[in-house]
Amino acid sequence: MTLDPSVRTRIDTLLRDHRIVLFMKGEPRAPQCGFSAKAVAALGTLDVDYAHVDVLSDPEIREGIKLYGDWPTIPQLYIDGELVGGSDIIEQMVNTGELHAALGLPPPDRTPPSITVTPTAAEMLRKAVADAGEGVVVRLDIDRAFRTRLQLAPEDASAITTESEGVRIQIDVAGARRADGLVIDFVDDARGRGLIIENPNAPPPVGELSPQDAAAQLTEGKLTVVDVRPPDERALATIRGAFSTLDGGAAALESLPKETPLAFLCHHGGRSAQAAEHFRQLGFREVYNIAGGIEAWSETVDSTVPRY
Repeated sequence: MTLDPSVRTRIDTLLRDHRIVLFMKGEPRAPQCGFSAKAVAALGTLDVDYAHVDVLSDPEIREGIKLYGDWPTIPQLYIDGELVGGSDIIEQMVNTGELHAALGLPPPDRTPPSITVTPTAAEMLRKAVADAGEGVVVRLDIDRAFRTRLQLAPEDASAITTESEGVRIQIDVAGARRADGLVIDFVDDARGRGLIIENPNAPPPVGELSPQDAAAQLTEGKLTVVDVRPPDERALATIRGAFSTLDGGAAALESLPKETPLAFLCHHGGRSAQAAEHFRQLGFREVYNIAGGIEAWSETVDSTVPRY
């Protein structure tokens, strides 16, 4: 199969107009496959701007880019018009610092994080590693949303290694700073029986705020309320006072200081809960969902707000 000249021209133009281009499934805020998510997470540690192309919405590019660089899978990263590779290569180059060098960035901080393994947890982990055989270590992965996974894995020369209570733990460059101060413990109580991880760096969970408390804090100027409903739905019922929306996208709110208290509002509380979790995962430290939505607001705060 040969590449259509018009598609080649489109790709040439994309690569000429943008120094860094990621061809992926979905878009960075919502990757549509695990490999694209992995590539986005790795690039996110570099703090660089890059163009992206959602191949799912452009079948010509989806097939054409495979022929263009003779690379059969998606995602694909290009820098200065040259193919770098897919998600595994991107992740590996971030861990080794090669991608930093290619982009003229300072080398990554490879200082081992301070991780504490309690004696009880260490006993269990040492036994698991011994049973697994030679060349196996404990692998710790922490993504940007602070979702954490602990597993046994082959030793990786490019990973950062730390040790506690005789347990060797490896983590990639992207997650190392997120792991600083982390504690691995073993419990047998109301929480269950097994290993637990406490991470002081993880943003607190989304809190629930009553409409009364939200109204009071809004009046005092201590809270930013975000109504996530679309304009046509807001026209049916709107709270009094200044509030923000997502009509023009989330970029303006996402750029606020992470200490900004945010409370999200919808009809009954479902959509607002999802929006609140998104901002929590971005690192906002004080995020609330207004319980019951504008329906509860009408019932408990302002009966002049129509119900629908």
